[in-house]
Amino acid sequence: MRYAHPLQFSVVCGQRAPWPELVARIREAEALGFHGFNVVDHFYGVHDVMDPTHEAWTTLGGLAMVSEQIRLGVMVCGNTYRNPVLLLKQAITVDHISNGRVDLGVGAGWLEREHEAYSFELPPARERVDRFAEALEIWDLLQQNERTNYAGTYYQLVDAPFEPKAVQQPRLPVLIGASLPRMLALTAKHADIWNARGTADEAREANDLLDEKCRAISRDPGEIVRSISAGLSLFDSAEAFESGVSAYREAGFSDFQIPWPRTSEQHTVMRQVATEVIPALS
Repeated sequence: MRYAHPLQFSVVCGQRAPWPELVARIREAEALGFHGFNVVDHFYGVHDVMDPTHEAWTTLGGLAMVSEQIRLGVMVCGNTYRNPVLLLKQAITVDHISNGRVDLGVGAGWLEREHEAYSFELPPARERVDRFAEALEIWDLLQQNERTNYAGTYYQLVDAPFEPKAVQQPRLPVLIGASLPRMLALTAKHADIWNARGTADEAREANDLLDEKCRAISRDPGEIVRSISAGLSLFDSAEAFESGVSAYREAGFSDFQIPWPRTSEQHTVMRQVATEVIPALS
């Protein structure tokens, strides 16, 4: 099923490159007309742990200063890395620096070795989802209320002020990365954007399950933008891009998150599809 959302293409860059290169990349992505520029929430390179890696929100704050229109985000913030109030404060600070261009991309946290390396607590999966559920409630309450009280199992707020609010109102758009049933239920309840992974067929199955979760709480499934983290194969050639986009669109997705090219050939294809292919898509 397709929903009435515009077709959008963003790049996921990571933040392993030297700072001048990151600046050049976001400027190029903006000049080419990409919808968004995203980094990742990791503290070392996932493929090579020795890759120099900048912190996500500090990076976005700097990139906000050298861009004008492109949207900014993290794909996605692990709730296990920060207190939820700190995470929201970071995101809203960048929202102000960027004049309202931030999406709050969030997830429950997952990379075991990274938690071990830096002494981040990684509870069992069920508890991580329970903590994430409380965090989602806190992010809503802090953006709604002048002062917030919250008595959760894992987080407690006592007459907590939270200013400034986001530039975007009524709140930052929430993007949730999820695939399993409990996380999809939280997505149905809280998300403005849902990000999936996998092949078009795998993503279609998860998409159908999210529709079920929405209907179970009487939410219109069409309210949630369907986003897909597509593989680098989309930049292998213009033909691969067109066929891949077509398959994911048929599966119900309109928002594409594509990794920054790793080769000069893929970089050439990225420029080609941005200038020739994407403008022809409807």
